[in-house]
Amino acid sequence: MANTVQVIQIIAAVILIVSILLQHRGTGLGGAFGGEDLSYRSRRGVERLLFRTTILFAAVFVVSAIAQLFL
Repeated sequence: MANTVQVIQIIAAVILIVSILLQHRGTGLGGAFGGEDLSYRSRRGVERLLFRTTILFAAVFVVSAIAQLFL
């Protein structure tokens, strides 16, 4: 059981790192690849999915870290 929690934590950490690095503060997803957008707009499509994925895997990582403490 402890090995399973460790594997889940490693996978969540890697996905969390990738999703954070793909986000670019102040711009859209295109800004991460060289484009610039100086206006404010809401997250749509892939950006919203990436934002929610980041939150989800942050929660999975925290829960797995707490579970590892008890195992």
